[in-house]
Amino acid sequence: MSHYAIIAPPLYSHVRALEALAQQLLERGHRITFIQQAEARTLLNDARIGFYVVGERSHPPGSLARTLQLTAQPSGPGIFRLINDLAQTTDMLCRDLPAALKKLGVDGLIVDQMEAAGGLVAEALGLPFVSVACALPVNRDETIPLPVMPFNYATDARSKKLYASSTRVYDWLMRPQGEVIARHARALGLGKRRGLHECLSPLAQISQTLPAFDFPRRLPDCFHAVGPLRHAHSAPLAMEAATNPPLVFASLGTLQGHRYRLFQRIAQACRQINVRLLIAHCGGLNASQAAKLAAYGAQVTDFADQPAVLSQAQAVITHGGLNTVMDAIASATPVLAIPLAFDQPGVAARVDYCGIGRRASRFASSHTLADHLTTLLSDNGYRQRLMAMQPQLQQAGGAALAAQIAEQALDAGRPVLAGAA
Repeated sequence: MSHYAIIAPPLYSHVRALEALAQQLLERGHRITFIQQAEARTLLNDARIGFYVVGERSHPPGSLARTLQLTAQPSGPGIFRLINDLAQTTDMLCRDLPAALKKLGVDGLIVDQMEAAGGLVAEALGLPFVSVACALPVNRDETIPLPVMPFNYATDARSKKLYASSTRVYDWLMRPQGEVIARHARALGLGKRRGLHECLSPLAQISQTLPAFDFPRRLPDCFHAVGPLRHAHSAPLAMEAATNPPLVFASLGTLQGHRYRLFQRIAQACRQINVRLLIAHCGGLNASQAAKLAAYGAQVTDFADQPAVLSQAQAVITHGGLNTVMDAIASATPVLAIPLAFDQPGVAARVDYCGIGRRASRFASSHTLADHLTTLLSDNGYRQRLMAMQPQLQQAGGAALAAQIAEQALDAGRPVLAGAA
């Protein structure tokens, strides 16, 4: 069978999704190798998946920890340092990937949309590749805001002008990455490229989203919305079955779980309206902080089986992580989105647009959060709209369909059109 390389940013949620896809491809008889800086090896859990180290000189031990620290605090001057870090990783991969792919004898690539290097190098070497959107898709459509923007969907002239001007600001901020992409595209003989959206596969593009959870938009014929790329779930977490008082689950993901002050306001809000609260901080809080939150009446843990918890919760508070929202759709759990960075404002805007939850500022008071929760818990319309999305989620195909699409595109070297896999 074939040997596929996976190129992705060294971020936990991205690697988890692509590892689930890799496992499906392993079961179909293929060989899989992740290629990234050495420290990213620790993000993989499946020993059957190969790992090839690049960037040993430019990305020595400690590099990934610095990048993850910047990713956890993406505000103020830190956002510029983070953009520079991402650009340096793309630069390293563009330099080191050609030799690595030739040495490994790779037949095709699976490339995260957030890492331009994979598509650039694959195209230059004449290797087939597919693109995977682990976050909101970066595909451009001037009729909707970029996924990193918090704007509502609208079709009036003012909104279109806002979308265009915000896109120009984003492209200006991303200049370091754009310049790296442009320089390597020229060196590889690929012509003019500057953005992630210009480095996507013409064969197949796979997304974790659903059409029902998006704004009206144009997408290429080879775009496949397959829903979450997931491992098989473990046994449900043992919790009380009672729903009175209601249970609220709060998680800010693997990178933002250190935000004690925000968790504190969430705990205060839940105490104000007399609901149970389970907080999963993903290792971001210390024992003292966890104890202080417990004093507000919250149950606090590092990690929880999120799908199992959501099956028992009446609302979920999230940073706007796409994975959490997809789990909320699966369990019909109304969402309070408090976006913090990256595509989270776009996810929160879609939560609001689809009517499956509400969104709040990260600076919102506990009283404001309590008001939002009261509305979510008392208005059954949110749950009904979530339930209406479930058939599409159940039929999306997930990692199994994604593997079938990837295999078909990479082995045949021809576009796989939506609905044809």
